[in-house]
Amino acid sequence: MRKRTGSESGIVLMLVIWVMAVLLVIVLSVSMAARSQTMSTLAFKDQTQEKFLAEAGIQRGIMEINYANKTGGGLELAGEAWKEDGTPYTRQLGSGHYSVKIVGETGKLDINMVPDVLLKNLMKQLGMQDEDADIVVDSIMDWKDPSGLSRPNGAGADYYETLPNPYKPKGANFEELEELLLVRGITPQLLYGTGKRKGLIDFLTVNSKSTAVNVNYAPKEVLLSLPGMGPELADQIITYRESKNISSPQELQALLGPVYGTVSPYITPAGTNVFTIESTGFINKQEEGYPIRATVMMDFTNNSYKYLYYKSPAYRE
Repeated sequence: MRKRTGSESGIVLMLVIWVMAVLLVIVLSVSMAARSQTMSTLAFKDQTQEKFLAEAGIQRGIMEINYANKTGGGLELAGEAWKEDGTPYTRQLGSGHYSVKIVGETGKLDINMVPDVLLKNLMKQLGMQDEDADIVVDSIMDWKDPSGLSRPNGAGADYYETLPNPYKPKGANFEELEELLLVRGITPQLLYGTGKRKGLIDFLTVNSKSTAVNVNYAPKEVLLSLPGMGPELADQIITYRESKNISSPQELQALLGPVYGTVSPYITPAGTNVFTIESTGFINKQEEGYPIRATVMMDFTNNSYKYLYYKSPAYRE
């Protein structure tokens, strides 16, 4: 039998090493794929659980609204009714929890009814400079103007037709707030907000059908958009409604004093049957959960409701 030479032995050794390397790569690839699949499955499982928790929060919010209308109290034993001004409520459910906020739609500015001065005041409350606020406000007003004319800082058909994907302004009222993304100057960050600030969607509505704002529901930013309303008066209203709802113009007049005459055309203590519920589901103490935003119209007589808007998951930055 012929003995192998040193070069032949070296070649065999190299082949063995290459085969082992290839096998190692295959094993590592399979292992990484399996690990990735496992992590993906766990992430999907977590998100599904968070979604169900968020949906449970939506249903809890609906029940709280209906029960409070019937009894004046909350569902929990000797519990107070949940506030409908954006106050957050957190409840444990199994191994997770949900956080729910309810806001009456009449506490917001109706985008189809709001005077431009109030809309500009709101933009400034969100930190927008005067020049940018003028562009956004005029463009919103132009978008729904059936005449097709444009304001000095606005945008008519000639602006939208020059865009890379041209389209025409609607020339009619907004049907939902997402339409604002078609308007000049409106970005997703401005509409939905970011982690550091709220967006227009938190302060505008298409469901109020009124120029007046319900002071029991209105966020502070909306209150500060009203003429004559300063931070001190806004805080006074918010503090007052923590203990009881404002139910009459006389209460408002006593709260606002000399400013009442200026702001009275834009405020009301009247209730509503349309509410936006924001619910976020969490598991494992995670900071970011699964958000759902729903707007519901309540039929208190028949203990029923219908969805006017449902976003799952709701936009998050």
